[in-house]
Amino acid sequence: MEQNKPLVITISRQLGSGGGYIGQQLAKKLSMYYADHEIITKTAEELSMLEKDLALQEEKIESFWKTFLRYNVSAPEVYIPASYNFFPTSEQLFETESEVIKRIAGENSAVIMGRCGFDILHDHPNKVSVLLYCNFENRIKRIQELRHLTEEEARKTVIQSDKDRELYINSFTKKKWMDARNFDLCIDTGKISFDACVELIIAYLQSRG
Repeated sequence: MEQNKPLVITISRQLGSGGGYIGQQLAKKLSMYYADHEIITKTAEELSMLEKDLALQEEKIESFWKTFLRYNVSAPEVYIPASYNFFPTSEQLFETESEVIKRIAGENSAVIMGRCGFDILHDHPNKVSVLLYCNFENRIKRIQELRHLTEEEARKTVIQSDKDRELYINSFTKKKWMDARNFDLCIDTGKISFDACVELIIAYLQSRG
């Protein structure tokens, strides 16, 4: 990996596999910016509004982005107000999200959750892509506990999430979501603790030099 370039870790995960916790702990331990899907989407909506509605587009967007990074680079959670007047299409939103992800990766070392980051940043010289997956029943149990759902509700939620994520990734990358060849490291989070998963990813990074 190139030492003078930001390190970027993309995490693709199944719902209920502990991806959010693992990603946040990884970012904390490595002092990296944590960008989850909500931050990326809300930022993309804000940028889309700027691109559509404001004059002097490049200057305004550059100013917005510099302010965003300056105040939020180390924050685990950031609220970016979405535009209520402009609703981009799925294609427009994906294009802008991709630009957001590329800008984050170009400016800072970061842990980027989901949003096809493994594919969007395929040319990034210091990108490590991780896939987190887990036994179906374990995932149902975790979602049931986290969201206070019945077992049947949790089961339906996990099944629908898998379908939605698979469709999203296939539609925009033309790749199969769970194909291990898309990733540098694949971890079954049901076999070891989430904290052990964090340490495993760190050990992998260290082994790459």
